[in-house]
Amino acid sequence: MKGIIIESAGFAEVGQEGKRLQEECIRIASEAGIRLWGPNCMGLIDGHTKTVFSFLRNNNLWDLLKSGNVSLIVQSGMLSAGFLMMILDRGGMGIAKMCSIGNKCDIHEGELLEYLIKDPQTDVIGLYVESIVDAPYFMDLCRSTNKPIVILKGGQSPAGAKAAQSHTASMAGNYTLTSHAFRQAGVVEVFDVNELADLLRGFSQIHSYRRAGGTAIVTFSGAGGIITSDLLYNHGLPLAELSPETFTALQEVFPEWMPPSHPVDIWPAIEKNGYKKVYTHVINALMHDDNVNSLIVHLLPNLMDISYLQELGSLKDSLSKPVTAWLTGNGDRLVEFRNQLEDIGIPVFDEMKRGVRFFQAARQHFDKKGIIEPIAEVSHCHSREGGNQVL
Repeated sequence: MKGIIIESAGFAEVGQEGKRLQEECIRIASEAGIRLWGPNCMGLIDGHTKTVFSFLRNNNLWDLLKSGNVSLIVQSGMLSAGFLMMILDRGGMGIAKMCSIGNKCDIHEGELLEYLIKDPQTDVIGLYVESIVDAPYFMDLCRSTNKPIVILKGGQSPAGAKAAQSHTASMAGNYTLTSHAFRQAGVVEVFDVNELADLLRGFSQIHSYRRAGGTAIVTFSGAGGIITSDLLYNHGLPLAELSPETFTALQEVFPEWMPPSHPVDIWPAIEKNGYKKVYTHVINALMHDDNVNSLIVHLLPNLMDISYLQELGSLKDSLSKPVTAWLTGNGDRLVEFRNQLEDIGIPVFDEMKRGVRFFQAARQHFDKKGIIEPIAEVSHCHSREGGNQVL
C-alpha cells in the first residue's frame, strides 16, 4: 500500500477549518488507497539505512546518527527532533526507528507499535503520546510482547490535556485510568524526557534480570554506599545479603584491620592494592554470589582505566545480572570513560537515583507475568472507521 507523510502544520490542531482540511485529505487518500502519516509531524528516520523522511536537516545528524536497537514513537515534531539530537549527542544508545506522528489522522501509535514489536532491529520501544486512539488494541499489543515499552504520557493534568488539544488535536482522556492500564499491561511509565532517555538507554544494554537476590553496591565512598542503599529501599529493591564465601573472598584485598561490609567501600583496599586489582577482584566476587542479582558500581574515571572493567560487560550477560555505573569526575576523561563503559554494555547514569530507578523499571518489566499470544493473533479492529476507545 502506498503512503504519504504530511509534515506541515495548520490542520486539526488549529481549529475547525484545519480539521475540515485534514478530513478532506483523509477522504482523498482513502479513495486512492493511500495511507496518511501526520500531519503536523517530523516524519520518519531509519537509523540502520540512514533514511530520513523528514524536513529535519541538522548538519550534526549524519555524524551522530548511530544505528541501534531502540525505536521511538513521538507525538510531537520539535520534541522528536530535539529529543533525537539530545540522545544521539549523549551517546550510549543507537536508533532503529524514530517515528514522529503528529496529529495521526490515519496511521496511529498502535499500528506503529505493532510494526516495531515485529521489527527484528528493535529491542526496546519508547513513546511520547498525548492520546491513544484504540486503547484495547494498544494495551493488548503491550501485553503481547517481551520487548520493554517505556511511555511518557502527555496531558496528565487538566491544563496539560487542554494544551494537547491545541498541540496535536488530541483528546487526552482520563489520565488515572490510562496510568492503571499501563501498569496492568506491563508498560513502564516515566514522567520527563530525560527519564525516558535514561531508561531506554538502560534497556538497550540489559536483556535479563533474575528476581531472586538483591543488588550489590561497590563504592569508593561510605556516604555513596549509604545514599545508594537508601535509594534502593525507597524504590522497593532489596540490598543483597552477601554470602560468607563472598566476604572471605573480599578480605583477600582488604587491609587486615578492616573487615569488608556491604555496601562494599573499597577505598582502604585501593590504598593497599591499587584500583585494578581491587575492582577486578571485588566485582568478580560479587557477580558470582548467588545472592546478587544486579550490581551498582561507583567509579572514578580520572584515576582509572577501562581495562579494569572489561570483563564486566560479558559477565552481566552470561550471568543475567544487570550492571549500572555512576561516575564522578570532570573534563574530557569523564566523557571518554563513560563512552567506553557504554561500549562494553554498561549503562552510565549521571545521578545515583536514576540508576536505581532503572533497576526498578527493569525488575517491573522482567517480572511481567502472563505474556500472551503472539502479536499476529491480536485481533482488535484498528481501521480508520472509528469505534476505538481513546485514552
